[in-house]
Amino acid sequence: MKTIRQQLINALMDRDMTALDLSQELGIREKEVYEHLPHIARSVASRGKKLIMMSPRCLKCGFIFKERTRFTRPGRCPRCRGTYIEAPAYRIEAARRKA
Repeated sequence: MKTIRQQLINALMDRDMTALDLSQELGIREKEVYEHLPHIARSVASRGKKLIMMSPRCLKCGFIFKERTRFTRPGRCPRCRGTYIEAPAYRIEAARRKA
């Protein structure tokens, strides 16, 4: 039996997924997924991989949260103050080597 984090890592190796997608696939709360993501990032980094977060974007004005480092969904847009924010998606990929 695999742990929750191992199951999350396996799911993220296959495709881009949001926290909601992951919670539905594994049968856990969305909030619990967010709690595991920082640990998963450290764990896969030790194996030469990287947890990538696709930047969330405001659905009202199109603002992209490029500088965001937290894994959770932003509460509101800093430009228009809208709360219709696209959920960030995550995936695991091999880390790029510096030349």
